[in-house]
Amino acid sequence: MNEYSQITEVAIRSPLQSFINEEKLTSEWEPLRFHSKPHLKEAIDEFNYFRGLLADDGIAIIDLPSSNQLTIDSIYTRDSILISRAGLILCNMGRSSRTPEAAENYAILAERGYKIAGQINAPGTLEGGDFIWIDNTHAAVGLGPRTNAEGIKQLKKILGSEVNLHVVDLPDPDHPDDVLHLMSIISPLDKDLALIYKPLIPKTFINWLSDLGISFIEVSDVEYSMMGCNVLATSPRSIIMLEELPEIRLDLEKAGCKIRSYKGHEISRKGEGGPTCLTRPLKRIHK
Repeated sequence: MNEYSQITEVAIRSPLQSFINEEKLTSEWEPLRFHSKPHLKEAIDEFNYFRGLLADDGIAIIDLPSSNQLTIDSIYTRDSILISRAGLILCNMGRSSRTPEAAENYAILAERGYKIAGQINAPGTLEGGDFIWIDNTHAAVGLGPRTNAEGIKQLKKILGSEVNLHVVDLPDPDHPDDVLHLMSIISPLDKDLALIYKPLIPKTFINWLSDLGISFIEVSDVEYSMMGCNVLATSPRSIIMLEELPEIRLDLEKAGCKIRSYKGHEISRKGEGGPTCLTRPLKRIHK
């Protein structure tokens, strides 16, 4: 298990199925702490381009449907479900308005033959953006506003003793309803390389990763504020990232990464959900 091997199947949900219409956007964008109201037509265009990048990589795409149980946050499909070798782990979301997402998304995946390995139950909370696989026996989870200690306790039990789960203490966000996931500050790129925003990463986590042979590309303060640390590896050093990040793009290219970018003003920056958030990779080729 890891976050960089070649993706062969992914679940996504388009703005047509999450933002739905202008009325839904108008009623939800402020309570859900979007920076501003997304423009629906532009969001659809951005997402179609983003979806095309995934399709160009030969990735099988599961397009998740709409549901009256879901909010506009449901475009960020990573958060509701984790992947493990034993099956899917259904999350209990830290933002209560997102609680229905796990069951709604799993109902579709069950039709594709996916099984449940476990489920996080209240009072435990866990969101997919707070969890990363490093390799088959090492993983990290962020302890913060969306994932609590009880959720991590349940996760450890589901993963079993063979997985070394490193707990990363996350700083508090500026507002209690804002999101700061672990994957806001680290994105694995390859077995020995990760993109990080070092100021928010505990030294203990840096040391743990270094001991596993991982080196780092660091994101500047300016480009971190533009979601520069949130990039998606669709295969080793093959990266999808947001546009308008010239420093990071240059550093990634120097490290031998192949870059594809998308605009993302409407589907990513307004809701603080980058390419990792927009995708729930379900299968990767682990060599």
